[in-house]
Amino acid sequence: MIAPPTLLHANDIAHWDDTADVLVVGYGIAGACAALEARRNGADVLVIERASGGGGASALSAGIFYLGGGTDVQRKVGYEDTAEDMFRFLMASTRAPDAHIVRRFCDDCVGHFEWLEAQGVPFERSYYADKAVIAPTSACLASTGNEKLWPYAEVAQPVPRGHKVAKVGDGGGALAMNALIARCEEEGVRVCVDSRVTALVHDEARRIVGLRVRESDGERHLRARRAVVLAAGGFGMNGELMRHYAPELPETAEALGTPHNDGAALMLGLSAGAATQAMGGTIATASFYPPAQLIKGILVNKRGERFVAEDAYHGRTAEFIAEQPDATAWLIVDAEIFAYPELGHPLVDGWETVVEMESGLGLPEGSLQRTLAEYNAAAASGEDTLYRKHADWLKPLDVGPYAAFDVSYSSNVYRFLTLGGLVTNVDAEVLDDHGHAIPGFFAAGACVSSIPQDGKGYASGLSLGPGSYFGRVAGRNAAACTRND
Repeated sequence: MIAPPTLLHANDIAHWDDTADVLVVGYGIAGACAALEARRNGADVLVIERASGGGGASALSAGIFYLGGGTDVQRKVGYEDTAEDMFRFLMASTRAPDAHIVRRFCDDCVGHFEWLEAQGVPFERSYYADKAVIAPTSACLASTGNEKLWPYAEVAQPVPRGHKVAKVGDGGGALAMNALIARCEEEGVRVCVDSRVTALVHDEARRIVGLRVRESDGERHLRARRAVVLAAGGFGMNGELMRHYAPELPETAEALGTPHNDGAALMLGLSAGAATQAMGGTIATASFYPPAQLIKGILVNKRGERFVAEDAYHGRTAEFIAEQPDATAWLIVDAEIFAYPELGHPLVDGWETVVEMESGLGLPEGSLQRTLAEYNAAAASGEDTLYRKHADWLKPLDVGPYAAFDVSYSSNVYRFLTLGGLVTNVDAEVLDDHGHAIPGFFAAGACVSSIPQDGKGYASGLSLGPGSYFGRVAGRNAAACTRND
């Protein structure tokens, strides 16, 4: 595996080229929120960004923030939510290892939503009721996770919590980033672009006190009087790291993000002795819906067996597909619900009978016939006893002809984000392998592992939501650190 960079000692730095109270590495959603909060808490802030401007992977996103607990949007469109319900759902579904992090996020969600709006991030008071990966309208609130899925619907009242920036279809992340960057500029946050951080600097007390950066005209050393905040993205673009940490991810999967999501932040953290978690965790997707009617079909593997509730969040479904033999699966539909998936999963063929379809797919004799007979009986009764698929999506598949779409990894482009990263605590401090905070070192965003640990527990918005919130936490706490003059 790639070796982390050398951790430099402050005594070996002959000259500091610039000094700030807080140095923020990365200018995506977490970095911008950290910089803004640190500045508002009296700190001189310098952001170091590898690209020629801010935005990062956040600006490429749909702009969905997972927020709840009773936001103004939820209330205005008729949904009642509580921080307790949100907490119970996230703890049950995400495998989050630190309940304090989840509790703080849930308790502060309403205030955080109000803060985002106050910075100019636009949200409508509207609801998108259909099932889609990204709402094609500018509607704000949508169900973007597994809230209605068994057993989570029995743990907490199902409530939609995906808050999409007010933009038709995709691309709302850029609007959010434009608003936050404008605020940073207005309030005097300094920014150094086209600059790559190559090493951290610590002192005798093991405190992180600065950075080495590489620019077009050479190297510079930047000193942090109070703290360093690391917010420089994930590692999905680094093939070597992906093969090391997530070897089970099919090679056909493609990373989402910018070329700079190469694990540089992770390596910097490791150089300082930071602990990591969920390093094999990814959220991958090539959803078979919309159109939503396809959810009434069933997914089967090479054994002709179902393996997941088809109304699950698309990232959860993708992870289950990846776990099937040869990462192979088909979506089975009948004539009543036939439609072409918008993301282009290839049609295998159509057949007049289930027997012919079973043979055409090369499934074990009798397997698909048995699976469909059992499913159709359950659907007719209104209860999927095998995977508890919601009754809204149950329909016997008994109207020929039949069709199958190939949703296998090898036949489609599954795009993914990494979820593993540095371990932080509720105060966004970076922790070492013993659970101790590394002095002067904070982190937030995609370079940390906080709430979702894998695709099965992910919900759209669990990157921008916690990333922006804990970016703010990191900025405030970094500004409050004692000066190291």
